[in-house]
Amino acid sequence: MGDPTRRDVRETYDRIGEHFAKTRAHPWPAVERFVEGSEKVDVGLDLGCGNARHAAVLADRAERVIGIDASQALLDAARERRESEGFAIDLCRGDATSLPLAARTVDLVVYIATLHHLPTRGDRIESLDELARVLAPGGRALVSAWSTTHDRFEGNEGFDTTVDWTLPGGETVARYYHIYDPAEFEADLRESALAVERAFEERGNCYGVVGVEGKRT
Repeated sequence: MGDPTRRDVRETYDRIGEHFAKTRAHPWPAVERFVEGSEKVDVGLDLGCGNARHAAVLADRAERVIGIDASQALLDAARERRESEGFAIDLCRGDATSLPLAARTVDLVVYIATLHHLPTRGDRIESLDELARVLAPGGRALVSAWSTTHDRFEGNEGFDTTVDWTLPGGETVARYYHIYDPAEFEADLRESALAVERAFEERGNCYGVVGVEGKRT
């Protein structure tokens, strides 16, 4: 098999999505802190929404929440969660490198555990540029990716790898990841059209709080 493509990643999550979604019940603490520390906004976006566990948090701060994911299986899980928990979210299938949203329309974004699945640095920068494009003036986003500081990894330089997902019955499916070292993660944020408010590591993840105002050209 050659190098993975975005289509390969999408097909992987379509294959494992139903089972994967059942194992992702709770929002991450960093997401809860970020959203709860934000003012009320008009439009929130959960980019790479998966089963919408973080969209439910956004719904407490945004009049309208949009969830975008490349995987139809995960969007189906998000729809089930929306119906069972009773929060409002508009769900859309889309590619993180070409978002189906108008420019400057989103006020608050969580982009969690998705960037690291894009298989090239060009894809990742393009995705961050798309995030900058759709953010409204004054808008803010929280971006995360797996870090070399995670206890399952050794070394301190970023690298590409696969991590197996085991389905019921024992079948394993390889998932592509780019594991970021913290300096590399911040460098990619700054290479994009985003303005970096701060970057930090927590629980084996790199995080960036970003916006669009004040970006140097």
